[in-house]
Amino acid sequence: MTALADAVLPLIRTRKELYRLGAANAHGRQMHEAVDLLEDAAAPAKESTGPADVYDVTTRAVASALKVIARADDSSGIIGDACRRLLRLHPRAAAAAHVPPTKVVDWMIAFQFHNDVDFFTIDPVAYAPALGPDGVAAYRARLADIERDLPPEPTPIADRLYLLPHERFVLEQNAQRLAVLDRDVDAIIATHAKDCKVAAWLIDTAKAFEEIDRTDLAIEWAREATRFGGGPQSQRAADYWSRLVDRHRPDEAVDVRLEVFRRWPSSSTGRGLYEASGVGWPHYRDEVTAALAARPREAVLFALLTLEDPREAWRLAHDLGLQDADVWDRLVTEYAAIDPAAVLPVHADIVRMTLQETGAPHYRRAARRLKTMRTLAAKADKTAEVDALIAELRQENRRRPRLGEIFDKARLP
Repeated sequence: MTALADAVLPLIRTRKELYRLGAANAHGRQMHEAVDLLEDAAAPAKESTGPADVYDVTTRAVASALKVIARADDSSGIIGDACRRLLRLHPRAAAAAHVPPTKVVDWMIAFQFHNDVDFFTIDPVAYAPALGPDGVAAYRARLADIERDLPPEPTPIADRLYLLPHERFVLEQNAQRLAVLDRDVDAIIATHAKDCKVAAWLIDTAKAFEEIDRTDLAIEWAREATRFGGGPQSQRAADYWSRLVDRHRPDEAVDVRLEVFRRWPSSSTGRGLYEASGVGWPHYRDEVTAALAARPREAVLFALLTLEDPREAWRLAHDLGLQDADVWDRLVTEYAAIDPAAVLPVHADIVRMTLQETGAPHYRRAARRLKTMRTLAAKADKTAEVDALIAELRQENRRRPRLGEIFDKARLP
């Protein structure tokens, strides 16, 4: 093996059992070190390692990585991320090494259709520089041969979701990416939007148009996906549409952000409108305030994080009856600098809520908060009240010896 192979491949390969998450994560981090070495060797400034060697080692590393992930507990995704890094490097390495297009086509077909691990994809657009026009044509011909050998596509659409073979999915993915490679508007619509019955497909269409620099069409399709319905996919589309308009049609940004806010009033969509409107914000302030009043959590977060007004957030939290402990937690952290005495009752409520659950992690969280309360109390001449609370909690939880130990370790009275 070459010096590069000697350095990289032992970090990828292993005979260790990786069904334990800790062992899998440790090996995954080692795999990332291997990819770092490969990416460094592939850098244009590197002259000590030949491109052909980089391609060969990368190809072998991909094969070994797939064998590893096939028998590993990759719940954390560390090994999978290393595999994806290798797959992103592979087409660049192939192009730099001037690998014969027929060899690249063979590898692409084998990876997608004759692989025991079938949950990774490759992108023919990324391989186009390595393939060249003749290689792309040969690749299309190979895909056509595979499609001819498949059984007829099931209908209706509900049947396709359950009966579509893996090969058909791969062919559809390739059709989408090849349409992008061709910069073919009609083909992009046909392969991505399909029958236009799913908002996510409209988003995919918009993103494909953005990729080929047709931002006019990207904005149009993102808008249609946003207006498709009120579900999560349309909400994601709204965010994408808004960002597209921000970048490419800033003069339309306020109108778009206002439409999105009216459909999904929240602290985040309110923030988008606030930032887009700039000096015109006072014109929209009352509408945003009124819409968020029905959602105490969103109203408080908007005041706290967007307006950066903890006094207003504090008022809203009480007036609107905020019930969310996590928002109260963020709020008291900010408001403590304004009125340390005022936040003590809220801290006390959160401590009691925390101690509704048993276990050392809950006891430690309560102890940390009580220590914070004692620090705040010292600034507001309320130390005796907090100490009384601690004594009360010790008494109420006297049958939890672990709690007492943790309170003692935290040096609580």
